[in-house]
Amino acid sequence: MEEVHWEGAVNARAVLGQVYRMGRSEWLTEAGWRALHAQGIGTVIDLRNPDERVRRPTDPAVGPSVLAGIEIVNAPTEEGGHAGFEAVATPYMNHPRQYPANLRFFPERIVAVFRALATAQGGVVLHCSAGRDRTGLIVTMLLELAGRRDLVAAQYEASVRGINHWHRISPTRHPYESYQEEEALAPQIAERLCALGRFIDALAVEEFLLEHGLSSAELEAVKDKLRG
Repeated sequence: MEEVHWEGAVNARAVLGQVYRMGRSEWLTEAGWRALHAQGIGTVIDLRNPDERVRRPTDPAVGPSVLAGIEIVNAPTEEGGHAGFEAVATPYMNHPRQYPANLRFFPERIVAVFRALATAQGGVVLHCSAGRDRTGLIVTMLLELAGRRDLVAAQYEASVRGINHWHRISPTRHPYESYQEEEALAPQIAERLCALGRFIDALAVEEFLLEHGLSSAELEAVKDKLRG
């Protein structure tokens, strides 16, 4: 697991092969976008709902020409306003214990993310808002698909610590979360990792994807991305 240093990127690291992860793309500067592209990345998959994809006053200005050669795909992992899911994911999807509900309510959306990965040009960056839980859901499934369950816990813990660090220095205060000192953070991570383990133990990733419409060819294309 390797952190990547694209200027402005928050919670950014390599996953496996040609797949990377990070927090919201609006944090990237123009130099960050150029560095991302220079690393061979041709596709950014944004897992957020459309109404979340907005710029903030503190976000750096980025000209459209900087994004040339990078395809940005919006593939939300959930459906905004879905009463059943929102009853479970309160105040939002922010914990691995909510991952099973995401798959139960929105299997077609999860398959759409994997289809976007299968057809992506070049390397791929996955991101949501924090780069922790929606991204963590997909990354956990990808690592299990690649036979690299040994990387799951480390990837997830790094994402929790990464966004926690950002809360300490962020110019914008988060409405629900704040920076946690290690004494408080460590037991939270341990509890999250237990829930993550239960999730992946109960899920046959390949069977889930094929059952809900991903083709065998698309599945192999995703595996190719993970092999690099």
